Amino acid sequence: MAIAVAVVVVPLGVLFFTSGLVVNLIQALCFVLIRPISKSTYRRINRVVAELLWLELVWLVDWWAGVKVQIYTDKETFRLMGKEHALFICNHRSDIDWLVGWVMAQRSGCLGSTLAVMKKSSKFLPVIGWSMWFSEYLFLERSWAKDESTLKSGIQRLKDYPQPFWLALFVEGTRFTQAKLLAAQEYAASTGLHVPRNVLIPRTKGFVSSVSHMRSFVPAIYDGTVAIPKNQPSPTMLRLFKGQPSVVHVHIKRHVMKELPETDDDVAQWCRDLFVAKDALIDKHIAEDTFGDQELQDTGRPIKSLVVVISWSCLLIFGAIKFLQWSALLSSWKGIAFSAIGLAIVTFLMHILIQFSQSERSNPGKVAPAKPKNAGEPSKSEQDKQH
Repeated sequence: MAIAVAVVVVPLGVLFFTSGLVVNLIQALCFVLIRPISKSTYRRINRVVAELLWLELVWLVDWWAGVKVQIYTDKETFRLMGKEHALFICNHRSDIDWLVGWVMAQRSGCLGSTLAVMKKSSKFLPVIGWSMWFSEYLFLERSWAKDESTLKSGIQRLKDYPQPFWLALFVEGTRFTQAKLLAAQEYAASTGLHVPRNVLIPRTKGFVSSVSHMRSFVPAIYDGTVAIPKNQPSPTMLRLFKGQPSVVHVHIKRHVMKELPETDDDVAQWCRDLFVAKDALIDKHIAEDTFGDQELQDTGRPIKSLVVVISWSCLLIFGAIKFLQWSALLSSWKGIAFSAIGLAIVTFLMHILIQFSQSERSNPGKVAPAKPKNAGEPSKSEQDKQH
């Protein structure tokens, strides 16, 4: 990490990890003391507590980097966002798609009850991964033999969720890169599937299972399509910390869950057709630099995340001054060395967070054999990876 970047990243890292540990501690106490008595009460408290951490990252997008997340959708969908349970599916275009989702959820008033299906290693990320675990995110191992029951039980636990939630599922299973696109194109050409240009081939098992178990209590699917305007750089976690702005366009279409096909095979085909349409929609965006078929909704830039960050900063500065006065930590070489080690740990953790978010480090799916037994369908090895 360059020195100039570290000068910015380290203070933000100290703020994030210090406040995050406080949030994690509160979450842990509520999990032990309140959840056994009332799961509903625990969820309501955790929603507020988790937001106190997650709003810091929303602030990073809104106020520090000045990234504009522009939402294109119809007025009725925009009115319902945050007021109903929803399965949110989206193309996985940038390194911070999950954070773009948090920004939209915050605008819709459901940030604290936003969940996602993520890879298992995510929950071990210090502070942020732990907060996700306490918030009932679903963590999968990318092995359908193990993940099928995990996904089913995780969704069933949401039936009595007391507030509107979004469950985000990246159906492509990995983040978009040119190398992964070439692999997807080779696979599609060898099996007779639509050859994508802007998306990867959806892995439908997880989607089919989610729809099957959510039909009875989740009224809608939000189909999100993320695109970056031609004259804008793709946002990354490192660019956010550097304070470099960008613009992200998000097209959202609402589908009524009950109107989806009944059989698993038909639901899988519906998902594949959706990504064919999404591919064409991105083609149109590339040509026009906008999602002109939907209205640009005014989401503004809420001040809540700014208030939270200022409040955390004041508490941290006050606490640090009192602690230094009490401990005289910087009055000895041991204290200075201890402080330097602490800053080095924060720097290392921030480096891990930035590296973890990079799409080049996500695992691509394996390309299936050129001639599977059933034309147009993934081979068994590919099916085992689909979720």
